[in-house]
Amino acid sequence: MPIPVAVLGAGSFGTCLAKLCAREHDVTIWARTPSVADAINRDHQNPRYLTDVELPGNVRATSDLAEALSSQELVICAVPSHGVRDVMGKAAAWLSSEAIVVSTVKGIELSTWMRMDQVLRDVLDEVHHPRLVFLSGPSFAREVADGRPTAVTLACEIESYAISVQDSISSPGFRCYTSTDVVGAELGGALKNVVAIAVGICDGLELGLNARAGVMTRGLREITRLGEKLGADPRTFLGLAGMGDLVLTCTGDLSRNRQVGLELARGRTVDDIVAGMRQVAEGIRTTQSACALAELHGVEMPIAEGVRRVLDGELAPAEAVGYVMSRQLRNENE
Repeated sequence: MPIPVAVLGAGSFGTCLAKLCAREHDVTIWARTPSVADAINRDHQNPRYLTDVELPGNVRATSDLAEALSSQELVICAVPSHGVRDVMGKAAAWLSSEAIVVSTVKGIELSTWMRMDQVLRDVLDEVHHPRLVFLSGPSFAREVADGRPTAVTLACEIESYAISVQDSISSPGFRCYTSTDVVGAELGGALKNVVAIAVGICDGLELGLNARAGVMTRGLREITRLGEKLGADPRTFLGLAGMGDLVLTCTGDLSRNRQVGLELARGRTVDDIVAGMRQVAEGIRTTQSACALAELHGVEMPIAEGVRRVLDGELAPAEAVGYVMSRQLRNENE
């Protein structure tokens, strides 16, 4: 049954989800910049992201948050992690108590070390908390927009709400699975970006496929170790929100975080890399938060720590490889 849908955020992922949802539903997409909203309404294309994607006529845009949220039954948050607190804090005033809120954001807040589920619970009234659903998994926006087969996870503590979203947005090319492990889905989606930077560094240094496989595998072990400490189900990290997203982000040419690692290995500074990117590489901020969380909870994450030291200018990329490889030998499952 068609329902009114709001997509908050007119970046690549917000744009591809607006197109996806418009197969069955009327969609309002909120853009922070009025000129972007005007262009979408006039040309049925986003002038900044996925510019060649034709948006259906039942997608309309606005830069007015109150208008975007008016009477919407499904609200999808697709803004960068550093904007979630501000945007959703303002959205709270107009959010229907019956709306299901889906977060597609993969990151950890830098100032608080909160996952996005914790940020949303912090800024939204308690009535919304049971209806918070978190989308994660291997899903480049470009391929979703092109209709290429994609499988993702929808995590919610009350699974019936995840099932409701599953029924609303699944299509022949976009298959949704449900989960009740919100912590695992959130951490898997955020921390794989850190590992992708590490893999990019290895690829940029031309260290070979053995190194890439080793970093990915041990990186997944680091993610699992922190996840278990924070209450996640370790099986989640073997699924779409864990290994699936990790493989895609570490090996795909569309991965912004892998690209950051490649550029670091080539000698460019973080500031220079960021200045040349039109979209956010969430792993840069997440690395700092992940290392802080790991220290707080007494969890060893040497790959994440190596990436942090490179980002902070404490180690050159090649030195970070030596830092990880020269650590004390141990059992693989530790």
